[in-house]
Amino acid sequence: MKQVKEKFITPKNGWLMLFVSIIGMALCIVVPAIFLSKGASDWWGLLFVVSTFFFILLSGLTIVNPNESKVVLFFGKYVGTIVDNGFFFVNPFTKRTTVSLRARNLNADPIKVNDKMGNPIMIGIVLVWRVKDTFKASFEVDNYVKFVDVQSEAAIRSLAGSYPYDNLEDEDAAITLRSGGEEVNDLLEKSLQDRLNIAGIEVMEARISYLAYAPEIASAMLQRQQATAIVAARHKIVEGAVSMVQMALQQLSDKEIIELDEEKKAAMVSNLMVVLTSDRAATPVINAGTLYQ
Repeated sequence: MKQVKEKFITPKNGWLMLFVSIIGMALCIVVPAIFLSKGASDWWGLLFVVSTFFFILLSGLTIVNPNESKVVLFFGKYVGTIVDNGFFFVNPFTKRTTVSLRARNLNADPIKVNDKMGNPIMIGIVLVWRVKDTFKASFEVDNYVKFVDVQSEAAIRSLAGSYPYDNLEDEDAAITLRSGGEEVNDLLEKSLQDRLNIAGIEVMEARISYLAYAPEIASAMLQRQQATAIVAARHKIVEGAVSMVQMALQQLSDKEIIELDEEKKAAMVSNLMVVLTSDRAATPVINAGTLYQ
């Protein structure tokens, strides 16, 4: 198959051809009236042909709005693309197809996919795109708008299957969908651009707009996340409590406030750990006797 590339053409000014066509059609009305008044009738056939010619010329007039283009075909052959906006005249026998060059938004509804670990998740994206190559958009795919929709869904599924939702199950994962941020968005944008190049589409921006576990596992995963957060918090609390107990014993010893044997140290450590790690406020009990009572 012969490779054809996009090319731009600059057609003739449409106002000039409109003026010529109007003058020609006016003459086709005035001239028959003059000849008819003189009793001549041999010019009707010629005048019909001339008037038909000017009517055909009018069909060659075309308007190109800002940020739009006209893809021109002449009996199945690609002539070129008009990207300059204005009023133009082209060959009346050509077919002109409007292709918008404006930026467009695709707000893809969340779809259910599986992440790298096989967990069902819901994910949706927002895509900003526009036509960059009018020839590819018109002739390389059947419908470039539908092509963008389908390939966007394919890119979502590919991205979700390559990375875990989070690192609860894969602690060594360097990139996750939830915490990847701009890096994940960049990967999504690159994947979409590779898929849409065939249709001459430029991806201006692509971002994940919605990300969550699927409803059937959302409750279980939420409990798991809460449990992980509680364990992490307890670990931090215990670590801080041990440090505080160690500091208290050290200062009591350095300042020689009181001497404690191992049994009393163990009791003191136990009491301090209970107070410092408890999730409720401690209720103090005042010892009114001696230290050993």
